[in-house]
Amino acid sequence: MGQKGTQIPVKEKFEDNVDYLIKELRIGKNFDVIHRPLEYGGLKFAMFLIDGFAAANILLLIMKEIEKRKHEDFGDDPIDKLFKSFIPHVEVNTSEDLEEVIAQILAGQTAVVVEGGKQVILIDSREYPIRSPQEPDIERVVRGPRDGFVETIVFNLALIRRRVRDRSLIMEYVQVGERSKTDIALVYIDSIVDIEHVKMLRDKLEKISIDGISMGEKTIEEFVFGRNYNPYPLVRYTERADTSSVHLMEGHVLIVVDGSPSVMICPSTYWHHLQHAEEYRQKPIVGIFLRWARFIAVFASLFLLPFWYTYATNEQLLSDRWKFIGLKEQGEIGLIWQFLIAEVGIEILRMAAIHTPNALATALGIVSAIIIGDVAVQVGIFTHEVVLYVAVAAIGTFATPSYELSLANRIFRVFFLIMVALLNVPGLVIGITLWIILLVRTKSMNTPYLYPFIPFNPRDFRIMLARTPMPLKNTRASMLHTQDRTRQAVK
Repeated sequence: MGQKGTQIPVKEKFEDNVDYLIKELRIGKNFDVIHRPLEYGGLKFAMFLIDGFAAANILLLIMKEIEKRKHEDFGDDPIDKLFKSFIPHVEVNTSEDLEEVIAQILAGQTAVVVEGGKQVILIDSREYPIRSPQEPDIERVVRGPRDGFVETIVFNLALIRRRVRDRSLIMEYVQVGERSKTDIALVYIDSIVDIEHVKMLRDKLEKISIDGISMGEKTIEEFVFGRNYNPYPLVRYTERADTSSVHLMEGHVLIVVDGSPSVMICPSTYWHHLQHAEEYRQKPIVGIFLRWARFIAVFASLFLLPFWYTYATNEQLLSDRWKFIGLKEQGEIGLIWQFLIAEVGIEILRMAAIHTPNALATALGIVSAIIIGDVAVQVGIFTHEVVLYVAVAAIGTFATPSYELSLANRIFRVFFLIMVALLNVPGLVIGITLWIILLVRTKSMNTPYLYPFIPFNPRDFRIMLARTPMPLKNTRASMLHTQDRTRQAVK
């Protein structure tokens, strides 16, 4: 098969076109690639399709309609007659390039080669293998819609289009992968978005040269955003159509990858990963409480263990009033090793929970609590304080809305612990300083990662800190450099 950009014009002889497609599609070796020779009105037809993609009822309807035609009905240009008059279907195109025809067949379309035709007819009669939209497991809400994204790109785009019925909503098509030919959509509102963001993403997607996108959206992220040694996510993932729509109207760009229920929101800052749809499904004051509680949980997951470890090994730093939070008794092994064993143990439990059938998940939790919680303390592997603070930090990790951010925070939590073990109090100071420097230097599509904290923007910082009532959100965030900053007229 030709490489990317290669064009093989449709040949004059019908048999040459059919033979080429049979050869390139490996008809006879592939049991699911179907070649169906036909004859209508004295003209030879050849139909090529993938079994499992083509809707049989649509093709039967088309075949019955063509079957009624006589030879003279096709005229001098049978393709033109078929395209304009004889095929009762909406999604019909033609192509003069056999390489494009092959690509479309492998993407699920039905190709029809006609004797005497200078083009090949492409009929989009695809029926996608699909699961029904369900609420995403990691983005659940008490109130709100339950229709999450699925693995089929056209259905995901339809969910977005259903919520944003703006004429300037653009969905650009890009195909990536020499062999996988993965469909990707750039989604944005043309009258709002910063066009430079769109150009940047489009250029980087078009420059990707790889045989296949095996891991879908994650592979795309690594190609587009780089910084592979920085654990912090430069895009926000979501499986919720309402969350995606809100970010579109803020001026973000979405990257939708076929085969994945996760949509990438670009650009994103650290604070985007701390927001959750539940905050906007409750009263503003309740949303503020939920947001602050989540902030506390996230920062506890990051700093609680390193600070407690520092105080536990330097009791002189604690006043008499706070002595109770110190270490009561030493365990059989050092504190740093207790922390590291606990961190690895929790990660193993998380992986075990993912691979455990739901029916056995409860049993796994009970066994884990008994073995790691009680027996490990009695044996002397862990002290009571280590179990308590590790558990609180783990809860904070699970309360983080963004799974990618929780993993990055976990890595730096271990880094802080190691720095304290090596250098004591100066180690904690150095570790936090390096962490802040990393975040300050990090940018997502030229957007500062800590905005609106660094650089400081009072208005956007206030909106980030507290869930603002929707009637008061009159403008969009300045960091996105949107064409239209006004969300609603001030009355």
